[in-house]
Amino acid sequence: LSLMSHPLCHPQLEGLCSFLQLSTCPEPFLVRFCSWLSPDLSCTSAAILAEQLFLRRVLSLTQPPSRHLMAALISFCSMYSHPFCRVLVAAVLQEPGEGAEQIKLMCELVEECLEPHSVQLVLSQVLEVPLSEKLLPVLQAVLGRQVRGSPCATGFHEVLPPELLDLLVLTLCQQAPAFATSLNYARLVTAVLTVYQSQVS
Repeated sequence: LSLMSHPLCHPQLEGLCSFLQLSTCPEPFLVRFCSWLSPDLSCTSAAILAEQLFLRRVLSLTQPPSRHLMAALISFCSMYSHPFCRVLVAAVLQEPGEGAEQIKLMCELVEECLEPHSVQLVLSQVLEVPLSEKLLPVLQAVLGRQVRGSPCATGFHEVLPPELLDLLVLTLCQQAPAFATSLNYARLVTAVLTVYQSQVS
């Protein structure tokens, strides 16, 4: 398959995706296709594939993803978590109401799959949109990574860049009146103060 051995220009890649009907192909094939991918694709090519392979499927979820879809997502994210977040997370956050299954999926990927720099990208994307009760678990999942570290590197604790931590704290302070009765918000603030107690005054 050309994707594994030769670089494709973007129109060729889009044409191949259309020819293979990747956006609607059976999920077991999706798993095999992701296992064939080269780890050397450009970020732009990987973003095109993320859109073709997963965008429609993720946005249409009304129940937890199947084991085949989850396996394909994990396989893809292991190589291209940053392009995946650029395409999929952005699309989920732009959806009216942010669907419950989509948010659960984001949390699971943050907790189990994404590389540290991609976790930071998810956090920055969440902080760019109006904060809602549904998004609080995503922030909690990001902070969980700060405590547990990377699932791929035992004992390695991830640390947010100071500017991103400052933005998180500022957002939480500004949104406090809107979440005065939210238990999830209270837990999130407690987690921030626990993980970053020496940096938050």
